[in-house]
Amino acid sequence: MIDLYTAATPNGIKVSIALEELSLPYEVHHLNLSDRDQKKLSYLKINPNGRIPAIVDRENDDFPVFESGAILLYLAEKTGRLLPKESKARYEVIQWLMFQMGGIGPMQGQANVFYRYFPEKIPVVIERYQNETRRLYEVLDRQLEGREYICDDYSIADIAHWGWVSWYEWADINVDGLDNLMRWHQTMLSRPAVQRGKDIPLSFDDDTLVNVAQSMLQK
Repeated sequence: MIDLYTAATPNGIKVSIALEELSLPYEVHHLNLSDRDQKKLSYLKINPNGRIPAIVDRENDDFPVFESGAILLYLAEKTGRLLPKESKARYEVIQWLMFQMGGIGPMQGQANVFYRYFPEKIPVVIERYQNETRRLYEVLDRQLEGREYICDDYSIADIAHWGWVSWYEWADINVDGLDNLMRWHQTMLSRPAVQRGKDIPLSFDDDTLVNVAQSMLQK
């Protein structure tokens, strides 16, 4: 049994989608970000960085894993699925996972903050992060040309990216002309496990999301 600590964010939905794809039994612990549940001492023992998501694998001596990319790798290796065993194919998936973790996630995350949450609207900053996210989307679009999934076969790289790309409207990212990316987006959305997993973390309405984010910016 896996304990999943999560909330309805692009990183949060990655892990519930993976757990659904892998058919692993898990128990959900919803963290209320506006109440700062992620900063409570009991949770910091699981994730010292005080962010979501995190898991605890009860079947492995209550082993905690934090950082969404690390969790996806852990679950893939635990089950022997969604990550190739052959070395070159394996590292192709891992490098695209790192591309999301080091590129699209941070850039789109900042676009979210400055476009939606930051109390002062700074156009040049908003445009900087939106444009960089768009550039990274273009890289992904080129990779998806002629491919159903990012690395041909469905993998944790797809799950990691979809968590963010599915929120493109929230950051007002222009996706015009990104036909490969949008086709892949719909392919992902048609998967039953993605449909189930994306709705596992308790969702917020737009006003609540803004209030949560603004409260976090102030503390």
